[in-house]
Amino acid sequence: MELTEKQKYFFEYLTERIAEDGRAPSLRQAALDMGVSHTAVAQLMTQLERKGMMEREGHYGRTIRLFSKSRGHQPGGRGRELPIIGQVTAGLPMYAQQEWEGTVVVDNSLFAGENLFCLRIKGESMRDAGILNGDLVVCEPRQYAENGEIVAVLIKGEEATVKRFFLYSDHIELHPANKDFQVICYPFSEVLVQGKVTGVIRGKNSEFDGGGE
Repeated sequence: MELTEKQKYFFEYLTERIAEDGRAPSLRQAALDMGVSHTAVAQLMTQLERKGMMEREGHYGRTIRLFSKSRGHQPGGRGRELPIIGQVTAGLPMYAQQEWEGTVVVDNSLFAGENLFCLRIKGESMRDAGILNGDLVVCEPRQYAENGEIVAVLIKGEEATVKRFFLYSDHIELHPANKDFQVICYPFSEVLVQGKVTGVIRGKNSEFDGGGE
């Protein structure tokens, strides 16, 4: 079913807001941004749902997923939907995980590549690299890393972390970007590179203070 011009405009608005904020705007905010009533926004959401272009968790939920005719890409090529990895299942690469925390729509021109995935950052160990607690990092799948690159790795097959990678003749070092945290050394067998961090989506609750790992 084709979208009307108004529905296309609203769909593009949602795509851009989710890409910027990591979540859909409130009904009130959408109405203010578009200069229409709350009722008009609610009607547009219902129309997009009926046409299979989005779905909501609950009738008034702000967790929504946007769809298109070709999986993972939005109309006009402006946005694409990436999975946010939740709990990691041992034995599967991160981009193939089935346990998703949700999805985020990003600008396709900024994040190219196949099988991109996102990880939610917990803690402040990478704050000096501009990666804060609550942020999403966008990762390109890769099983190797150059010294100094920021990568997503699996530790002992089950714990996911984001750190700077350094390879030595007899061990691997994972460096934080925060002087309050220590460099950690691992034998080769305990570290699996899963992807290179190619971008950061700022979380709404990100702050330049606080603890964490």
